[in-house]
Amino acid sequence: MQSLPAQEAAGLSALISHLYDAALDAALWPGTASRIAQALGSTSTVVKLHGDSGQVSLLECTSNLVVPERDQAWADEWHRRDLWVERSLAYGMSRIITDEDLVTPEEQVRSGFYREWLPYLGIHHLVGAVFLTAQGAVGVLGIHRPRDAGAYTDQERRQAAVVLPHLQRALRLGQHCATLAQQHSVAMQALDRFDTGALILDGACRILHVSAMAETLMRACPELVVVRGHLSLHHPMLTDKLSTLVHAAWETAHGRVGKPGSALLVPRSRRMPLVLEVAPLRPASGAFGEERPAVLVFLRDPEAPLDVARLRDLFGLTRTEAAVAVALGRGQSPENIATDMGIGIGTARTHLKRILAKTGTHRQAQLVALLTRSMTTMAS
Repeated sequence: MQSLPAQEAAGLSALISHLYDAALDAALWPGTASRIAQALGSTSTVVKLHGDSGQVSLLECTSNLVVPERDQAWADEWHRRDLWVERSLAYGMSRIITDEDLVTPEEQVRSGFYREWLPYLGIHHLVGAVFLTAQGAVGVLGIHRPRDAGAYTDQERRQAAVVLPHLQRALRLGQHCATLAQQHSVAMQALDRFDTGALILDGACRILHVSAMAETLMRACPELVVVRGHLSLHHPMLTDKLSTLVHAAWETAHGRVGKPGSALLVPRSRRMPLVLEVAPLRPASGAFGEERPAVLVFLRDPEAPLDVARLRDLFGLTRTEAAVAVALGRGQSPENIATDMGIGIGTARTHLKRILAKTGTHRQAQLVALLTRSMTTMAS
């Protein structure tokens, strides 16, 4: 940018800084096209991707290029048949071009692209480039202005040439950050779907994440409390034990000598205790230093009800057989089940035999273990 006038160089420098900021924070991306247009003395900008299958994705454009819904199908077709993109591909990747390089005045007169599409958008002149992206699609940077504004100059070509590599890097960085964000979101959603509660803590029991099921179990269990953002228990001895378990898992996550994981029982009034298990989450190392380790805490409710509908789907049980299976999973005897359901003990045992046959088990204890392990997966 040393060959550019100071004011133009400062404007491009601010634009480049914004590109990288927007790559790290997607909330800053809207409006980027307007910044590019302003920095290059233009009225519109589009950044888009052309895929192998002919699909076009508009990543960002100025508001004057937004097409009403009624014209969207027509606009999509012109984007797929973009003459400037077709000619730029033949011209070469990452080469700054203008409309004058691509289309002769004689071709403009005959081209529907120039006679229909460009007048609709109110543009005529182009400076820009096509380039490869990390996703394998063809990226397009198009900067435009109307006919009466005049063709782009060599100076403006140089300005676009300054911006292009930074836009490419920012897009790659943004796509990488988006992939990491998606992976994080998927992991958090997976934790939320488990019918076992999950919390992520640091070494001091500070809560970093709580799954939906963990929140539900904690609300229903007064023994589990949160004190200034830290997981604790109402009873001091249990709190000390939890702290010891978490610290040991934290040490293990650091690669030091420590117990890799353990558990404790969280008492509940008139109910079976919750099972709390602790495990280390080892950090991943990267070029910018090692990520902080963490501790994963599972909360399991031994009284959690089995899902009748899911049992029927999984093992092909009838509605009554599924109800009997749920009762067995709660630890009830066939005699108690018969009384609760208002059926004879012989009928209850017949249902049990059918359930054993359908699940491929041979004893009641084996059946209960299978039901518990099969259904302790994901919440509906």
